[in-house]
Amino acid sequence: MILKTLFAQSLSEDIRSGLGIKKQDAEQLFLFFKNCSLFRWSDANNDCEDRANAICILLDEWKIPNYKGWVFSGYVFKKTGYLKNLWKYHVAAAIPVIEDTGTAVYIIDPATTNELMEVEEWAANVTDNPHSYYFIKPGKVYIFPKKIAKEPWYERNNRNYNWTIHGLSGINGVSSIGKAQLAFNKKKLLKTKQLFNELRKSKTSFL
Repeated sequence: MILKTLFAQSLSEDIRSGLGIKKQDAEQLFLFFKNCSLFRWSDANNDCEDRANAICILLDEWKIPNYKGWVFSGYVFKKTGYLKNLWKYHVAAAIPVIEDTGTAVYIIDPATTNELMEVEEWAANVTDNPHSYYFIKPGKVYIFPKKIAKEPWYERNNRNYNWTIHGLSGINGVSSIGKAQLAFNKKKLLKTKQLFNELRKSKTSFL
């Protein structure tokens, strides 16, 4: 059996033992986000960092512990640890779940799977050519620096919060095409921001 993914422990956040939610609640959260019209799950290859960021922001608001699962294709790394290709990665929101054997990390990523999935299984599932590297970062982390190391990564701020709203609206606000689209989609952006803020202030019925 070919091992499709490897755990990059040196890059990963330590998961706090005893901090998490029940498996059934995590499954309900997955279904909630899967069916939420604010997220464009059909476009698996774009704006994953914004979908993940949006979910983690909401989980923070709802007082639910969260992380992010990251997976990188093996060939993106040189010996120095610098990226060859900035886009050969995937990221999704992660939730710690209390189980009989300890705390497990599950991924919320309806773009690539129809059900809640443990982080290692998720990383293998999105890996086309073995092997990839996966690890876990805090939910507040938005994106990685040029050199892949444990610290420092770029955390949430007002600028990348706006990028997240752009991404939820189907616009890559960082690209030249996306910057042009921003000028012609102000109403759409405002509507997305309003809907997102409504979710931030709400709590789903099972929580």
